[in-house]
Amino acid sequence: MHNPNPAPLSARRNGPLQGIAQVPGDKSISQRALILGALAEGETRITGLLESGDVHSTAGALRGFGAELTAQGPGRWLVRGTGVGNWQSPKRELDFGNSGTGSRLVMGAMATTPITAVFTGDASLRSRPMARVVQPLDAFGVTYEGQGPKALMPLTLHGASDAKAVTVHVAAASAQVKSALLLAALNAEGLSWISQDALTRDHTEKMLKAFGAEIAVTPRTAGGEYISVKGRAKLRGCEVEVPRDPSSAAFAIVAALLVPGSEVFLPSILMNPRRTGLIVTLSEMGAKIEQRLRLSEGGELIGDLVVRHSELKGVEVPAERAPSMIDEYPVLAVAAAFAQGKTVMRGLEELRVKESDRLEAVARGLKANGVRYEIAGDDLIVEGGPVPGGGTVATDMDHRIAMSFLTMGLASDKPVTVDDVAMIATSFPEYQDLMRGLGAEFTERSIG
Repeated sequence: MHNPNPAPLSARRNGPLQGIAQVPGDKSISQRALILGALAEGETRITGLLESGDVHSTAGALRGFGAELTAQGPGRWLVRGTGVGNWQSPKRELDFGNSGTGSRLVMGAMATTPITAVFTGDASLRSRPMARVVQPLDAFGVTYEGQGPKALMPLTLHGASDAKAVTVHVAAASAQVKSALLLAALNAEGLSWISQDALTRDHTEKMLKAFGAEIAVTPRTAGGEYISVKGRAKLRGCEVEVPRDPSSAAFAIVAALLVPGSEVFLPSILMNPRRTGLIVTLSEMGAKIEQRLRLSEGGELIGDLVVRHSELKGVEVPAERAPSMIDEYPVLAVAAAFAQGKTVMRGLEELRVKESDRLEAVARGLKANGVRYEIAGDDLIVEGGPVPGGGTVATDMDHRIAMSFLTMGLASDKPVTVDDVAMIATSFPEYQDLMRGLGAEFTERSIG
């Protein structure tokens, strides 16, 4: 998949990175704040919301269901919700742009209201499997028409009338599938039980509690957990402070670790233990990352980080850590390329169903820049050492691939070029300005 108007960019070595990196608000929490605000009664006031393409796409879709969403200044939004079960059928199809999270969570949020909506998105989103979300929603009585066995968009979803509580086990290590089921349970009569083997990100659970849902989480003896949600819920609007996104912070963190002489301060980063797999892994590799921690109103852990240049060494990253850092493997692979010795990343099957087949995209980028690696099943093994660079990386319209390999170019022997950065705006519109402000050197290129 390619953008017809690509914007290639090169990154090169250029002295230490220094300063304050104010990364944008967390995308996962921004999306959930809008969706829960739209389901709640009364007003929800949000500060620190991520102003990105994905979040605006979700906001537009929620207006289609009858909620009022008003931007009151950068990152400050007011949402007037309808109350659970009171969404209306949208008059036109809902375009979610590139937002996998927004579209899948909204499918869950409407699943137990007897309305019909058509979901679509950009070329990348239309190629992503929706069956993994709509099939589990079958349990509530949802019906749908999608394209082919993967239920690709455009997808028409018919919400269930008079839905009853369910007991569902989520086999995939997917916070999106689990969250869709939790949101569907809000309007299903009785107590629903959702169980999962993996401990995926729990922002939906924490935020549901803040909005007044009756929700409880209990560990399973076999590992994982049970989550119970009482249906016919009354959610009440509240204040939401969105912490800064650790997935966006990852690029400044890794760049500071790799570029000699660097010291970067990152304030107010979300430090939810289910999102900090990258920081845990980098620390094991010898990264110098200082943390000062506090709690937010929504019950999320927030940290101020100071990151300094470090000599990294290869480690083994266990498969069970994958859910807490699934979006960070591309940039971890870049860090591993500069580390001494071998880094083994196990259990990366979820990377194959992201915006692109990220495992293949990472491998191609490593190869293009002279880094030795091996893929064994769902494991990625990277052999570290000096990185020659000099390659051009095919991004497949994937923002994290683009930012990861630009990070590589800031420390490799020769510059690294990515074939397109246009899609970075979907998640991190300020990326180039922020990195240039720290001292990164990027050059616009033409490829042809």
